[in-house]
Amino acid sequence: MIRTIIFALLFLIAAAFVIAIIINGIILLVLCIRNKDKSRTVSRIKKSLAFVGIVGAVSFVFVWFTQRTTYTPAILNEDGENEEKSISELQEVELNGRKEWISVRGKNRNNPVLLFLAGGPGGSQMAAVRHDLSEMEEYFVVVNWDQPGSGKSYGAISTNDITVDMYIEDGYALTKYLCETYNQEKIYVVGESWGSALGIFLIDKAPELYHAFIGTGQMVAFAETEIIDYELALKLARENGETAKIKNLEANGLPPYYGSDVTWKSAEYINYLTSFMTQNSAIENGGYNTFRDLFSEEYGIIDKINYFRGIVNTFNNVYQQLYEIDLRIGYTILDVPAYFFLGRHDINAPTSLVEEYFELLDAPEKEIIWFENSGHSPWINESSVFVQELLRVTKVSVSN
Repeated sequence: MIRTIIFALLFLIAAAFVIAIIINGIILLVLCIRNKDKSRTVSRIKKSLAFVGIVGAVSFVFVWFTQRTTYTPAILNEDGENEEKSISELQEVELNGRKEWISVRGKNRNNPVLLFLAGGPGGSQMAAVRHDLSEMEEYFVVVNWDQPGSGKSYGAISTNDITVDMYIEDGYALTKYLCETYNQEKIYVVGESWGSALGIFLIDKAPELYHAFIGTGQMVAFAETEIIDYELALKLARENGETAKIKNLEANGLPPYYGSDVTWKSAEYINYLTSFMTQNSAIENGGYNTFRDLFSEEYGIIDKINYFRGIVNTFNNVYQQLYEIDLRIGYTILDVPAYFFLGRHDINAPTSLVEEYFELLDAPEKEIIWFENSGHSPWINESSVFVQELLRVTKVSVSN
């Protein structure tokens, strides 16, 4: 909390500097136009340039400092001391020539490894998982991966060059790295929303590297999902008499969308349905705490900016590549157990599609687990129950 307050204050100071530069520039422009005393004007300009230089240097040092001092907090015991066998690290790893970031957290570094795949594409959930699923650290070494084009890995490659195959290849390389580094033959993978589809792709590629798959907010057929979501949003808007929302949705037309404004068109119905779920009294702990997550220790100033750039730019460029994907075609055989943790009130990822996929799926073991007080994010809405069910299906217990 103290670091968050300090960060916020420093951010405001930096913003004040930028505003001061702009105001100073306007004043200089006016002086140049109105002041006939050229020597006095030149003197003012020199002083202003010196001021701008100082502000620029201070801002650069500030940004550099925030990037260099990111960390993930230590895991402490009841006495407030570091757990002897714990691990809590931010790591930059090279995956197929790209520098990407992971967080690694666990009370016992010898516990099974669990890779959490964030939603998006373009989302970063390093901080969110640490806050909302800290109980998992008791049983697993929890790894969060900022995928290319998201959060701390935003600059790994141009968002225009990101492909679905790249995510799969980098996820495979990361899995191999985790197995080798933490002396594991296999790892567990939990994928949420977009990450739930990516998890299926990884297991399809290399089932021998995974104990089990857990999908939540499970995506199945992307284009069909967008159409269902759009039509539901339009139906709700009409029922509620929301003229402006109806107008915007109708102007955008039926998805799927292509081009440079996919993010904004999709947001019209995705954000509307998310807001609708937030108001549903049956859903506990409504959703993301974006301010808390954004000002967490894992992100410097540039990371904070890239947190939003990923949500906007990466989503825009990658999501339109996903419309042809349907797990019911080509992904109906998995060689590892598959479990689907579904929110009963999820209207972002239609659970009817998951049920259809489940019936088609051939896996050594499979199960749908319903979370009665959840929407799209059971891992946030009912985090304690989520961990309990995770332990039940994985049969993992505390290691000494």
